[in-house]
Amino acid sequence: MKVKNNLRILMAQHKMNIQDVHEKTGLSRTTISKLYNETSTTIGFETIYQLCKLFDCDVSDLLFLNDEESKSLTSNSNKHTKQRVYYDEESE
Repeated sequence: MKVKNNLRILMAQHKMNIQDVHEKTGLSRTTISKLYNETSTTIGFETIYQLCKLFDCDVSDLLFLNDEESKSLTSNSNKHTKQRVYYDEESE
């Protein structure tokens, strides 16, 4: 499961570019660019706050979990190993 973001979509909806977001939030262009291109591996609380404030949205409008990617990776690896994995619900 991977955390993804909707920054590109929010920016398009508000007709903003990276420079606009930088000027309105004070966030670095590098941070915004990495989020926009989904190459960022971390995101700070202040960044989340500033972006949600700018776009007047909830955190769930900005960030989401993408479990499709992990499902496809799991199914591909299962095809090659032919192993079954059982989870004990009590141990989770």
